[in-house]
Amino acid sequence: MNPHDATKRPGAHLVAEMLNVEDPWTLNIAYRPGDPRYRAATLVIGAAHELDELHSRVTRATQAALGLLEPVGRGEFNGSPSSYTPLRSATEQIGRLVSVQNAAYERLVQSISAYHRLLPQPDPAPPSRTEARYLDGEQVPGRDDDWAIRGDRQLRTLEAVEAGELRFHQSPVYGDIYLSHGHGQRPNPEVWPETVQRLVADGLLDRDADEGLYRPGQLLSLTPQGEAALRDARAATVPRVSAALSRSTTTAFPGAADPAVVPAPGATTKPSRSR
Repeated sequence: MNPHDATKRPGAHLVAEMLNVEDPWTLNIAYRPGDPRYRAATLVIGAAHELDELHSRVTRATQAALGLLEPVGRGEFNGSPSSYTPLRSATEQIGRLVSVQNAAYERLVQSISAYHRLLPQPDPAPPSRTEARYLDGEQVPGRDDDWAIRGDRQLRTLEAVEAGELRFHQSPVYGDIYLSHGHGQRPNPEVWPETVQRLVADGLLDRDADEGLYRPGQLLSLTPQGEAALRDARAATVPRVSAALSRSTTTAFPGAADPAVVPAPGATTKPSRSR
């Protein structure tokens, strides 16, 4: 979970969110000064500080302007040009600060991107259609993402969506996709965003397009087709669970299932003679 409040420290929040770190201010301590990553990380820290400072200045200027707006709302201004001068000055100051803040945000995004390019490459992408055919068996003709719904992945995802508050995100910097549940936490048990994409394409899930992809994320919900698929998947798991329990019972008590090993009434069993 991101420990930084985006409404108070947006710079620190963005660094923590995009680079998966808790303390953005120590981003460069792992590198020597001559390392290119040290310089890139230092630029990220400076850009985050700048954005946080500008955010605080915009907040203070806006609060001051609100104080000037109260008499206007009460009708206490006489309408002369001079009576509106303080308000005009305050709004112009806010406009300048917001413009500078927007530029600082873009600099931070660019510095994060430059630092990220210097990091080791992430794990390989999910298997292609050809690779998945050997890993998971045959695929449905014409699809190259059947690996995303193999095993219990579809059922697990549908259940996670049914539980509520599962959101789909996409990073504005790298384009990465990920899921969150509740207050920014990753879903547990794990759910793959690729599985969500497949189920959306299949018409089983719906994403709320009225919400932002990055923040707060698009809330996921079951479609009527998805609700039916969830009921069918749960019904199909009952016979499999019963069969598994039956096999485990048979394994635990093998003699009970084989009458040939049960002694006849009154018969005695001779102990084996050790050599």
